[in-house]
Amino acid sequence: MEKIIMEHGSGGRATSELIKEIFEAEFDNDVLSEMEDAAVVPGAEAIAMTTDSFVVTPLEFPGGDIGRLCICGTVNDLCMRGARPKYITCGFILEEGVDIEQLKRIVKSMADTAKEAGVKIVAGDTKVVEGNGGLYINTAGVGFIPSGIDIKAKNAADGDVIIVSGNIGDHHATVLSQRMEIKNTIKSDNAPLQEMVGKLISNNIPIHVLRDVTRGGLATVLKELALASGNNFEIDAENIPVDPQVKSFSGLLGLDPLYMGNEGKLVAIVPKEYTDEALNIIKECKYGENACVIGNVKTPENESETGTLVLNTEIGGRRFLDILQGEGLPRIC
Repeated sequence: MEKIIMEHGSGGRATSELIKEIFEAEFDNDVLSEMEDAAVVPGAEAIAMTTDSFVVTPLEFPGGDIGRLCICGTVNDLCMRGARPKYITCGFILEEGVDIEQLKRIVKSMADTAKEAGVKIVAGDTKVVEGNGGLYINTAGVGFIPSGIDIKAKNAADGDVIIVSGNIGDHHATVLSQRMEIKNTIKSDNAPLQEMVGKLISNNIPIHVLRDVTRGGLATVLKELALASGNNFEIDAENIPVDPQVKSFSGLLGLDPLYMGNEGKLVAIVPKEYTDEALNIIKECKYGENACVIGNVKTPENESETGTLVLNTEIGGRRFLDILQGEGLPRIC
């Protein structure tokens, strides 16, 4: 089976063939096909920009792969500021020994996911290095922000409700299952969320905060938002959606789903009076069918108690949650 060799990174014929036969074949569009040193694209008055690097192990897993993951991660970061994702660049670092058939599958997955998300891959780069078959992808993304949209953590206000768009912990459980060779039917949730965000905006929901729930899990994200907004957050354990298989898996290994990574979930914080409308919009979108209201925002009674995150447990207790300490799981994205 054909593998990546150092010659593929030489800048010569082998490099040209690699780009033409694998990357250009899948990513082809009017901008990329010009093959210039930089892409020239139409712009907007306000843009959002992001960059990320993806180093997941294994490269392919139930429900996705590093190619789908890198598009979803980039698109979702843009969406969290209310932007319409438009353009993506991707840089591949290929270690000698990468299986070319696997590379083709990953590139096709990227192309399919970009199409689903409505973005164009307009520029890229490939480097081949010595190694043992590893593959890493760096992306940058640009999105256009509609007039009047200002979504950020500091907008969270007293009485706001906290909505999570679906079951937590799926991606973390999937990747760890693959590494530990534990057989189950858990699948990664990696998904682009542009439809969900776009419909909230187009239906004039006054979104105060959006954040995708990735590494560090739901608890880390909410604690960071509480600190950034200067408010206190309170969430209810009985309302937090966790797939029964993921709950059993995490219990077996002593993991807490609140700190498990995701790649296709968001937290939306909206005014209380828009609770039902926002929740119904999310539920009607692809990837949002299990959305739930999980808590609310409270103004602290005194300045010394700002930024707390409290979990109301199922047995009537109160648990103060903090940011994840240590490394929950390396290389999940």
